Amino acid sequence: MGAGEILIRIFSLFLLASVFPIQRILADRVTAEEAKELRDEVREMFYHAFNGYMEHAFPRDELRPLSCGGEDTLGGYALTLIDSLDTLALLGDQERFVASVEWIGKNLRFDINKTVSVFETTIRVLGGLLSAHLIASDYATGMRVPSYDNQLLNLAEDLARRLLPAFDTPTGIPFGSVNLLHGVDKHESKITSTAGGGTLTLEFGVLSRLTNDPIFEQVTKNAVRGLWARRSKLNLVGAHINVFTGEWTQKEAGIGTSIDSFYEYLLKAYLLFGDEEYLYIFQEAYAAAMHYLYNDPWYVEVNMDSAAVVWALFNSLQAFWPGLQVLAGDIDPAIRTHSAFFSVWRKYGFTPEGFNLVTLSVQPILEIDIHSIYATLKLMTLSHHLHFPKSKHGQKSYPLRPELIESTYWLYKATRDPRYLDTGRDIVASLQYGTRCPCGYCHISDVEHHQQQDHMESFFLAETVKYLWLLFDLAVGPDNLVENGPYKYIFSTEGHLLPATPQISLVREHCLYSGAYCRSDDLIKSFTSETENDLLESNNSYGTQTLSGYMSNSVSFESTAAASGLIKGVCPGLTHGQKFGLLYIYPADRTHDDETIIDKKEPTVAQSRSVLILPGQSSNHSPHDSGSNQNDSQTGESA
Repeated sequence: MGAGEILIRIFSLFLLASVFPIQRILADRVTAEEAKELRDEVREMFYHAFNGYMEHAFPRDELRPLSCGGEDTLGGYALTLIDSLDTLALLGDQERFVASVEWIGKNLRFDINKTVSVFETTIRVLGGLLSAHLIASDYATGMRVPSYDNQLLNLAEDLARRLLPAFDTPTGIPFGSVNLLHGVDKHESKITSTAGGGTLTLEFGVLSRLTNDPIFEQVTKNAVRGLWARRSKLNLVGAHINVFTGEWTQKEAGIGTSIDSFYEYLLKAYLLFGDEEYLYIFQEAYAAAMHYLYNDPWYVEVNMDSAAVVWALFNSLQAFWPGLQVLAGDIDPAIRTHSAFFSVWRKYGFTPEGFNLVTLSVQPILEIDIHSIYATLKLMTLSHHLHFPKSKHGQKSYPLRPELIESTYWLYKATRDPRYLDTGRDIVASLQYGTRCPCGYCHISDVEHHQQQDHMESFFLAETVKYLWLLFDLAVGPDNLVENGPYKYIFSTEGHLLPATPQISLVREHCLYSGAYCRSDDLIKSFTSETENDLLESNNSYGTQTLSGYMSNSVSFESTAAASGLIKGVCPGLTHGQKFGLLYIYPADRTHDDETIIDKKEPTVAQSRSVLILPGQSSNHSPHDSGSNQNDSQTGESA
């Protein structure tokens, strides 16, 4: 253990001791009756903010809760209403859900001259439309809209086709922004974040399965392959990349800002679609993160090539990680990390955007790498996953983020430990005391002085109050769509409900489950010839240039066909890298290794992930192994 790790652990113990005095540990636990009261209080919080938006901001994108006005922050198409649809359904508010679905179906249009973030538009708008469509069109949900005739699905398809030009790049990794009317501007930045390029698979994949058009799923999967092919020899990915050259412009590897949901969607795409390629990449990426980034219980940022520590920093977006670990079956480190993260909340009443683990204080803006600031500004992306504040307060702000609450919900669901209800109670108290405004809930611009800011992100209604309500409803005895509905649900990174229906999750079941056989030439035909036709016919504006680029980067099934011409589930005798034809691209400008890899003697990966580890799969995978065929093409619970 290095000196840096020892210091971090000493500071961790000091911090935990300072914010969890004995009297707090012995405080009364949340009772069943109090859990019911807290659930009802959270419901009231939702309607205080939702009604404030509808009365003072609708149909603009977001609410100004202090001044009781509205503002357009993404595209000027009632963003908060779209983001709130499945929360209304989850709360059982059929009247408002029906009215909202009908209004959107009649009034929303995307043929507008607006340049929008591909990432934010996908997770907030596309995800919100798809989730609401799946609820409104299905009698089994109990929220079927009588007048509904696929209006939201049609809007979702139209929106996604307007985003497709962003994927027209040599690497397959999309631009960060696109104009909904004119496509990608010739002056658009070629730098995008790993999260921005790798967090599109759920929404686009669901759309492909609902429309029977594979283009949406294929371009987003190709983007993931493009990012993973450019990982370092340590199986780490950086924060920002050039979508034309494939060169990393910011090589800090971490689990937070600019990278976080890349890991999240690898696992969730496997859980929703059953595609083992995502599982394989997740296992390799997760093992590397636990080996090089984990300093129990915290996570640091390191250079992706050498593993040298760059930042000993907790940033608020890391707080999703314990929840992801619950889904992966890695509970013990999730518990410890959640306790550490919550200690920061207890220290300030909120989690600041950045907390320095060496000084035990809020991270000032001046200490941030200037390249991080430059890349963030160039992306022109909203603040959901790229969170460096543009204010004098540095990283002192709390913009109503849901990540810590999300992990609290998942840990309570997995353990039923009452301490997580206590955590939820503390979070509700902080939100009610510090962020409640006349018309909604305000950002906190300075967690040290609890200064309010006149803005409320749409994800407060899509995620923050949703996870709080689910937490307390689970304690009372759940009676909601997620816990007692007809399907298991996967939560998108925006908290939208994506059900594992047969149409979505079993579309290729005949080729995936044990005992089912598919002829290899049939697979090749279905994944190339039909794909090529669909690309040409379904979206003429997308162009043959992108088609040729996609087909040259797509996975080759010829390299995985058994000698018999049959493929059964997992092909015996082939590594996962060989099966999927995954490629490792060596940096063009490096003829020799000029950096010393800083390795840990004892990996800190917990041993409780057997639910996802496939037989014979080593967690010490080397990119040289997966890239041995370098001539190959490039690459239940609710979750």
